[in-house]
Order: sequence, then C-alpha cells, then structure tokens
Amino acid sequence: MTLLQHMRATLVLGLPLIGGHLAQFAIGLTDTVMLGWYSIEALAAVTLASSYFVVLFLFGAGFAWAVMPMVATYAAQDDETGVRRATRMGLWLSLIYSALSMPMFWWSEDILLLLGQTEAVAALAADYLRVAGWGIVPALLVMVLKSYLAALERTRVVLWVTVASAAMNGLGNYLLIFGHAGLPELGAVGAAISSILTHSTALVGAVAYAVIAQPQHQLFVRFWRADWEMFGKVLRMGGPIGITTLSEVSLFAGSAMLMGWLGTVPLAAHGIAIQLASATFMLHLGLANAATVRAGRAQGRGDPLGLRRGAAASLILSLGVSLATMVVFLAAPEPLISLFLEPDNPHRPQILAIGVGLLVIAALFQLMDGAQVVTLGLLRGLHDTTVPMVMAGLSYWCVGMPASYLLGFKAGMGGVGIWLGLVLGLASAGVLLLWRFWGRAVHRLEARAAA
Repeated sequence: MTLLQHMRATLVLGLPLIGGHLAQFAIGLTDTVMLGWYSIEALAAVTLASSYFVVLFLFGAGFAWAVMPMVATYAAQDDETGVRRATRMGLWLSLIYSALSMPMFWWSEDILLLLGQTEAVAALAADYLRVAGWGIVPALLVMVLKSYLAALERTRVVLWVTVASAAMNGLGNYLLIFGHAGLPELGAVGAAISSILTHSTALVGAVAYAVIAQPQHQLFVRFWRADWEMFGKVLRMGGPIGITTLSEVSLFAGSAMLMGWLGTVPLAAHGIAIQLASATFMLHLGLANAATVRAGRAQGRGDPLGLRRGAAASLILSLGVSLATMVVFLAAPEPLISLFLEPDNPHRPQILAIGVGLLVIAALFQLMDGAQVVTLGLLRGLHDTTVPMVMAGLSYWCVGMPASYLLGFKAGMGGVGIWLGLVLGLASAGVLLLWRFWGRAVHRLEARAAA
C-alpha cells in the first residue's frame, strides 16, 4: 500500500472511532454546559469531580486498551480463541478494578480536602462522586467491548452505541439537573444519576451486539471460568497502559487542583478551557486507536513496511488536525467560551478574560499532544508498553507538573503559567516517544521479519 492508501485506510477505521470519542466526550461536555447554566458553584464542583472520576476511570481503562492491540494481533493471525480469551480477561480485570476503586469515590470529600480544596466545593463534588462512582462498572466494561469491536474493525457500531448514549445523557441531564417533567431538581447529583443510566444503557447495547453479531467468539459462554495465563498477559500489558494514562490524566487533574488554589472563578474558566481542548484531543485519540489496530495487525502479519507507512499516515493526519484546531482556538476564543456561560452570569467577564488566555496556550500544545498520543497508540499496537510508561511518567510528572507549579505560583503567572507547564510536559513526552518508536520499535519488527 502507498502512503495515501494508508491514510485512507486509517481514516476509514479512525473516523467512526473519532465520532465515538466525541460522543463519549459529549457526555462530560453536556454535564459541564448544563451545570454551568445551573450555577457557577455546581460547575466548579463538577469540574473538580470529573477530573477525579476520569483519573480513576482511565487508569482502569488500561485493561480495555490492552485488549485492542492483543485482539488485533490475534485477528491478523486468525486466532479466534486468542480473541475470546483476551477479551474475557479484559472484562474480568475491569470488574475487579471497579470493585477496588469504589472506596475512593465514597471517601472523596476527605481526599479533596487533603488536596487543598475548599469545604464547599469538596462537599458538592463528593455528593456527585458518591453517586457517579457506581457508573465506573458499566463504563469500564463498555470500554473493553469497544476495544474488542474496534480491533475487529467493527468501528461503526462503536460510534452508534456511543452517540445513542450521549443523546440519552443529554435528556437525563435536562430532566434531573433542572427538575423537568415532574422530576425533582437534583443539580449535580442529577447529572451523576444520568451518567450511570447512560453507561448502563451503552453496556446493554454493546453486549447485545457482541453476542448477536460475533457469535463465533462466544464471549459470555462459561464466562466465570478463569484463564490465568491470559489474565496475566492482559494484566502485564494493561497495567503499564493504565499507569501511562494515569500519568497524563493526573497531570491535567493536578492542574485542576492548582487552579482550584487560585479560586472558584479560575477553576471554572479552567473547566471550560479544558473541555474545549479535550474535544480536539478526541480527534487525536481516535487516530491513535486506529494506529494501534493497524500496528497490531502489521505485527501479526510481520509487515515492517506496512508499519512504517501506516505510522507516517497516522502522524500526518494528526498534524493536520493540530493545525486546524490551532487556527480555531486563536481566531475565536470568546465565542467558544461563551457557549458554556449564560449571558447574565455575574462572573462572565472574569471567566472570559481567564479562559481566552488559557485557550491561547491550548493552541500551543496541540502539536505536542497529538504527536505523543498517536505515538503511544503505535507502540501499544506493537505490545510495547513498559518503557513508554516510564518515558511518559517522567515527562508528565518530572517536567510538566513541577513546571506548572513553578510558572503558575513562583513566577506569578497564574493560570497561564500552570498551562505552560502542561505544554512542556507534553513536548517532552512527544520527543521521547517518537524516538522510542522510530529508533527502536520499528527496527525490532524489521529484524524479526528478516529472521
């Protein structure tokens, strides 16, 4: 295949995944927009709570993301048994992790207070998390099934299940946050209940499709039977992926904590800006997932040339997305931020002033963020997860977070300084991961194919 053919194939596989990620992102975005209309206090609290939830959720999602390259490689080798075993043990690990994470949601108020948040914000965030935390069980199981289907290149169903979920979440928020159609007005807790219902419905849809459309894999036949060999393989691969993801997400969660030290209004502005930056990140993440599947299949075939061209295609597409989003953020920051605020909100001028500065910085880290997440996807496709975990952890927490603190507080740059620290962390990760992929991983597959 030529480079253009690889780009076309990546888009065919990746566009539904991008749409699915955007629809998944819309669930959190809907919470943010509707709670911003409800009250500034609810918006600040759920901004904090969402960061907390996402840290725990995405660490557990490492097992789901391990399923994707494993299933892709087994599928390329026509190993149906391997496909079933990897997916089942991914579901097992997700269930175990969900049970272990529940105390973190129940004691979230004490944890947030220890992290320096105000009593009012911590209490309201904990009210949300004690309810929303139950949603981690169906949410992680859905992630495993999405990874399984994406690795089999069944990406359209991933898209439609997620779109339906996002629509249901919007309706649930409308009814439960504001108390419409005779239902009680529950505010932030209403958003949490709606999220649980949304994840549960998505799980039912994903299970039904997997059982009906892929009967040959018999995913849930004798589901209770342990497969400790494959359990260990998924654990060894998923653990580093989860830690890598945790390192990046906790960098952004840590930035939310730092913004919380500046006050409720800066935290609310950060919540809006991070939602906009996250929307563009979903485009890169979809391309990264496509890169994982295609790299996993190239490894299964023993095809180093296909790996090289497929990797180049993914990175070029990510670069195009970065340049387009940089233009949007720099050209229209105020209209974008205004989408999240009522016209008569008394804090509107302050939030706009802070948010515009943050979006300028967000435009800067588009290139770095896209490059590092796509390269991580390529390395995962080659089942290379441990060294990338170390590289990412060092970049995010030895470069990014210290820089955010020093620039934000010691240098007196406030929110802009905190976000500049994020840029430095992501840039460091991008450089190291690109070196790992092109300097080591590709050559390893070439040597294996030659042997």
